[in-house]
Amino acid sequence: MTIENLNNTLSAIDDINRQDPNIILLNGENQAKELVYGQQMTDCLKHYWPEANELLKIAVRAQHIKRWQLKRTEFSEGKAGYYQWRIAQGKFHAELTASIMIEQGYTVEESEQCAAIIRKENLGTNNDSQTLEDVACLVFLMHYFDEFAAKYTEQDNEAKIVRIVQLTWKKMSEQGHDIALTLTLPDHLAAIVTKALS
Repeated sequence: MTIENLNNTLSAIDDINRQDPNIILLNGENQAKELVYGQQMTDCLKHYWPEANELLKIAVRAQHIKRWQLKRTEFSEGKAGYYQWRIAQGKFHAELTASIMIEQGYTVEESEQCAAIIRKENLGTNNDSQTLEDVACLVFLMHYFDEFAAKYTEQDNEAKIVRIVQLTWKKMSEQGHDIALTLTLPDHLAAIVTKALS
C-alpha cells in the first residue's frame, strides 16, 4: 500500500483516541490519554525498530484504540475477570482497527494480519506480535512505571511491583531485554528492576 494509506489510517486511529474522556497532563497541557499512549508507542517503535513494516506500525498505534469503551468494572473481580477483560479489549481493538484499515483501502487479508498482531497471536513465533509486546513493555517502563510503582510503594507493597516487573520481563524477547537494560530510569525504579532480575 502507499504511504498515504498508512498516514490516513494512523490519523483515523488518532481521531478516535482524541475522544478519550480520560485526560492526562503532559508538558503542561491536558491531553487525551490514549492519544498520547498511541504516539508514545509509535515513537518507541520508530526509535528501536526503524525497519518495522506497515502492518506493525498500524498495530502499535492502535494497541489501545478506544480503550475506554470496555470498562474493567463490567467484568468480574479478581484475576479471571481481569484476563477476560484483557482478551475482550484485544478483540475489540483488533476489530475496530481492521474496519478502519478496510475503509482506508487495505485488503481484508492485510486487515486480518494486523488484527492478529493486535490480539498478540502466536507470541514467540510471530515476530510482529512479539515486537508489539516488547514496545508495550518498554513504553510502560519509560512512561508509566513511576506512577504505577508509587501506588504500591504507598501501600508498602514493594514485592507486588517486583513481581509485576518479573512478569513484564517474561513477556519480552531478548532484544526487548537488551533495550530495557539501556533505559535510564530514576534510581528508585532502577533499584526495583535490579531486585526483580536478581
